[in-house]
Amino acid sequence: MTYQDVLRELSDAHGVATQYTDSDGEQVIVSEDTLLKTLRALGVPLIDAPSEHDLHSALSAHRDTEATRPLPPSIVAVAGDARTFNVHVHDGAPADVAIILEDGTIREVHQEENWTPPYHRDGIAWGEATFRLPDDLPLGWHTITLDSRDDHHECALIITPARLSTTDTYVTAPATGVMAQMYSVRSENSWGIGDFHDMGHLAEVLATEAGADYLLVNPMHAGEPFPPVEDSPYLPTTRRFINPIYLRIEDVPELDLMDADTRADVDELASELRDLNRSGDIIERNPVFQAKLDVLHELHHLPRTPERETAFRAFIEREGQGLVDFATWCAQREYEALHSDRAHAIPPRMDELINFYMWLQFLCDEQLAAAQARAKAAGMTIGIMADLAVGVHPGGADAHNLAPWLAPDASVGAPPDGYNQLGQDWSQPPWHPRALAEAGYRPWRNLLSTVLRHSGGIRVDHILGLFRLFWIPRMQSPTTGTYVNYDHEAMVGILALEAERAGAVVIGEDLGTFESWVQDVLAAKGVMGTSIVWFEGSPSGEGPRHQGEYRPLALSSVTTHDLPPTAGYLAGEHITLRDQLGLFTRPAADEDAEDLTWQAEVLDRVRETGCFDGTDLAETEFAGKKRDERGPINELITGLHRFVAGTPSALSCTALVDMVGDRRAQNQPGTTRDLYPNWCIPLSDGQGRPVLIEDLADNTLFHEVAKAGQRPGRD
Repeated sequence: MTYQDVLRELSDAHGVATQYTDSDGEQVIVSEDTLLKTLRALGVPLIDAPSEHDLHSALSAHRDTEATRPLPPSIVAVAGDARTFNVHVHDGAPADVAIILEDGTIREVHQEENWTPPYHRDGIAWGEATFRLPDDLPLGWHTITLDSRDDHHECALIITPARLSTTDTYVTAPATGVMAQMYSVRSENSWGIGDFHDMGHLAEVLATEAGADYLLVNPMHAGEPFPPVEDSPYLPTTRRFINPIYLRIEDVPELDLMDADTRADVDELASELRDLNRSGDIIERNPVFQAKLDVLHELHHLPRTPERETAFRAFIEREGQGLVDFATWCAQREYEALHSDRAHAIPPRMDELINFYMWLQFLCDEQLAAAQARAKAAGMTIGIMADLAVGVHPGGADAHNLAPWLAPDASVGAPPDGYNQLGQDWSQPPWHPRALAEAGYRPWRNLLSTVLRHSGGIRVDHILGLFRLFWIPRMQSPTTGTYVNYDHEAMVGILALEAERAGAVVIGEDLGTFESWVQDVLAAKGVMGTSIVWFEGSPSGEGPRHQGEYRPLALSSVTTHDLPPTAGYLAGEHITLRDQLGLFTRPAADEDAEDLTWQAEVLDRVRETGCFDGTDLAETEFAGKKRDERGPINELITGLHRFVAGTPSALSCTALVDMVGDRRAQNQPGTTRDLYPNWCIPLSDGQGRPVLIEDLADNTLFHEVAKAGQRPGRD
């Protein structure tokens, strides 16, 4: 074997891709440098410039480990599947295996024949035995035990559903919803930024005025514990816990305990911040968050009622060590900041700060639960749909507290594609696949169970990352990355298990570069995909997808948060913006011409379906027309939403920005604040005038798009 052959075999053994297919269908051969750096990021002990002998040694060490480990890192199986697994004991020693179920019940495991010869390592012969799981194990988190003479070993056994039971309800009775970036959606009483009270209020309006079954919101994950904070909800400090910036101060019960003078100060502060709600300027999170934190610190010092204290203590017990670790990380950051600020002569005690940050999570949990309760009470069948980001900030709480199960020397991103021709580096440290399995996937479970507690559904951003993630050696170009594989049966299975227990639907954002079988696996599990009108080509290979060709198991929409609102997209603002930011590798005129041609094909497909009937657009041939020659933009928007509503997709979704004629993009992928104010654009109309929740009921376009988005057979 050559050096390259051994390196490829070592990479294959650790799930590192040595080549992959790019978005243009071309094979990319991964460099030796990238393979070596990725293997090191996985913990494979390789020196700089390893010799062929070093690679052979690393490969032999891996084989030794696999052949002598008593139990697998963990076992994830599907309910009803009597799968087998291997254990290893000293040759000739007994292997007593049992299952301890969640409820403490002990189950026996049947041993199968296995004639594998002993494996010799360091003078010790290891035998292998095979066992078969019972086919009637209940869903849940169980334990496999192995006893061999004086040795005792355990590993996690997770039984997952064959298919989510929540899915087929919406295949037979399709539902519609609205997506919104909650920080941008304000009411008269917001403090300059949308909050949990606004979430419940918006859900009520959407349910009663637009017939919506759910409200899909941006990730609510916590950012930095105090200003300055990251704007992007997709680069949180933790994915498990919630961002206190969304707290509505007036909904905190302890506010009623404030003395009159202090309460007057709070009311004055609130009045000043409410003036921001009618401003179309970009949202500045830092002053708003600091104002809320100042008040929350005051409230935390007030004595809680016995009932409130009991509820708080129950919350702490339920969340366990994960909450303590997160609050401790936050408290340490603030304690260090206060010590460096001479204005604070006597900083608070560390235990007080830890308690404060746990209390903030208690409040967030309460207010998020209240928003979901309002959504359901208003008639939504699903209610609030959460959004799960791909990963976390490399300097955040999860990066610190979950470090044993992450790979900090790598960064998650995406290879070059039509979306961003330079590739993307999201800076997030990826899960370490083996370390996660060794932990019985509990960090993944804890995250999901917390996010799903007050959600009727969950959208998983870049769900392809549960199959493979694009790892980039940290601080290098995305063009130097490669894919690392994950145990998708475990990752997707556990997602389905926690969603099944929560009674939630699951949407996978499956856009991007992937192999076709991935969507088949997700569909079989009952996980819906994502279809965006502008990205959907016909399976026949001829033009855009026909209305009847859309996947039943999907959430379909006209747009997404990574594109401008439809009014802006039709106007070509995504081309103009990307050209201004230098994100193209070919002339902008070529990009614009290609985009205009594709848009015309999509619009002609919509017209052919009859979705422009009753308007002048019904007779319009869009091919060859310039952007300003295609007709009234509001009629284009409503026709596109009528098209999506008529697809077979179980869920359709309308962007709130489209319902008010907004034009500015919330996010331009691959850019930072110095280039574009991502995630800071307030909800506005086509002229840039702010639109508040109270304005929606009287907004003509809102009702037109809402009516267009109703599913056939529904009022």
